[in-house]
Amino acid sequence: MRRVSNVLKAYVSPLWQGASIAAMTGLAALFLSEHYGAPAMLFALLLGMAVSFLYQSDSPCAKGIDFTGSTILRVGIVLLGTRIALGDLITLGWQTALMLAGAIFTTIILGVVLARVFGLQKRFGALTGGSVAICGASAALAISSIMPNSEHKERDTLLTVIGVTAMSTIAMILYPIIVNYLEFDAHNAGVFLGGTIHDVAQVVGAGYSVSPETGDIATLTKLVRVAMLLPVVLIMMVIINRSNQSNKSDLPKVPGFLIGFVILMVINSCFSLPSVLLESANELSKFFLITAIAAIGMKTNLGKLTEVGIKPIILIVAETVWIALLILGFIFFN
Repeated sequence: MRRVSNVLKAYVSPLWQGASIAAMTGLAALFLSEHYGAPAMLFALLLGMAVSFLYQSDSPCAKGIDFTGSTILRVGIVLLGTRIALGDLITLGWQTALMLAGAIFTTIILGVVLARVFGLQKRFGALTGGSVAICGASAALAISSIMPNSEHKERDTLLTVIGVTAMSTIAMILYPIIVNYLEFDAHNAGVFLGGTIHDVAQVVGAGYSVSPETGDIATLTKLVRVAMLLPVVLIMMVIINRSNQSNKSDLPKVPGFLIGFVILMVINSCFSLPSVLLESANELSKFFLITAIAAIGMKTNLGKLTEVGIKPIILIVAETVWIALLILGFIFFN
């Protein structure tokens, strides 16, 4: 018993204060989101930055905040696997799935190219492109976690989360107006909304604001995009490993959270899991990701954010417009 107590004291005690503060900040963000209709991720970022003074080198909260921004983040990403079933690809059709894959990879390539044009790092272009192309803030966190450590890694991650969350919110309001103006049927409207809006929650909101049928198709389309997270992350890891052979000590290994993500996705595909279990896993994943975002916000230096200028914003806007035009082209010419 004493041994267990010593273990808890050694490993849990340094973490609980920072982790608890991040969790409370996440709960506050969820409360504000439900009452004011803005994205919980955005509230979590803003609230986290507001209490960034808690993240100091001598603060008892620092270790817990680091733990939340890394380990809790990975657990949240693992639980995303419960949202996806391989049967979704079959239901949506191979043509649409192939189109989504093409849109995702070309958006990432565009991000890398434009980043070079703007004088930004290629890894930042890959981070923003992957976030816009797949699933917004969740993809940003997953992609960032496999990138080598650098001076501006956390700043770039935060910028990406802020940018894609803002664009996703704008798209949630604007895109349903566009599909109504273009007189899309429920299927085409769902494919457009699910194929272009960044975050899952905003896809659901936009889709069901048009019609129940559109909401169903939009959600299914979005889940297929989320399923692309695994191959995209694996491909990025291969590229990172090849381009950093001279510094192998800082290279990311195959992360355990990806293995867990795949295991849960396969289980969800092969077995009919109880809906209450899936809903609980989804809600827990959402809470963990929001809590992790709050922790990342606490670690943020606002002064560094102001140094980057307008180029990252232009980059994210360009990627958002690109994927929207690609999906529109597919709908019109298919």
